[in-house]
Amino acid sequence: MKLITRSILVAVLGAATLTSIAQDAGRPERREGGPRRGGSPVIAALDADKDGSISAPEIANAKVALLTLDKNNDGALTAEELHPARPDGAPAPDGARPPRDGAGPEGAGKRPVSPVMAALDKNGDGSLDATEIAGASAALATLDKNGDGKLTREELRPARPEGAPEGAPEGGRGRGGPGGADGKKGPRGQRPPAGE
Repeated sequence: MKLITRSILVAVLGAATLTSIAQDAGRPERREGGPRRGGSPVIAALDADKDGSISAPEIANAKVALLTLDKNNDGALTAEELHPARPDGAPAPDGARPPRDGAGPEGAGKRPVSPVMAALDKNGDGSLDATEIAGASAALATLDKNGDGKLTREELRPARPEGAPEGAPEGGRGRGGPGGADGKKGPRGQRPPAGE
């Protein structure tokens, strides 16, 4: 009986290992620090070496890098070129966010504008015209808060929302995941009571 149990255990572990290997083989490889799935195409274009920061040479080359996103070669970037739609038939990822156009009650689908787009899109229309693209290097340089000539991950992140707890990372999520800094979690689907 022990031999049968061990054989079944080995078979199950082997199948689990092969399944894991097959799943990993189907995923595109991502260098550490590179753009994540669903990341900004603008930052992906600007960050030529995919290290998660924008170096001085990458800032200097911003106009050329941005024009790689110009699919219709008109010298400008429309909202569709800046945020391409998923291919027809592509499933929406689990937990897909609402559309960017503010569909829903009171514009609930709107996401904050990234610091990079805020700097590049001077007129705030959601697209980049030829003048904004031409001034991209100078606009990006305004984000260099520490004056080192490059844009670090911290300088590329959105500012912490108003009212966010001190110590919460920029971009809006608090420390410790869903339960906050101390890691306490409330019942599933509910927030922990205030003060916990």
